[in-house]
Amino acid sequence: MLFFLPQNGIRKIGFTATKKLGNAVKRNRAKRRLRALFREHSNTLQDGTYVFVAKIGLFDSSYEAFSNDFKKILIKAKTFKETI
Repeated sequence: MLFFLPQNGIRKIGFTATKKLGNAVKRNRAKRRLRALFREHSNTLQDGTYVFVAKIGLFDSSYEAFSNDFKKILIKAKTFKETI
């Protein structure tokens, strides 16, 4: 899940995982996966505040499927910079 608030000149990022995900090891692993994918796409994203919320299905999918879902979420939120 993604919460996005566009703001010019400001880029803030937050990652969160609830206890429903599991113990601290699983929650930290989920946030690491989200951070890694965000790093891959960060240069193509608009300025603003991003809050990513890890969900339970995160561990059931492969990296490729997770990466595709991550891209779809970013596209749906219209966070990519417009190229002219």
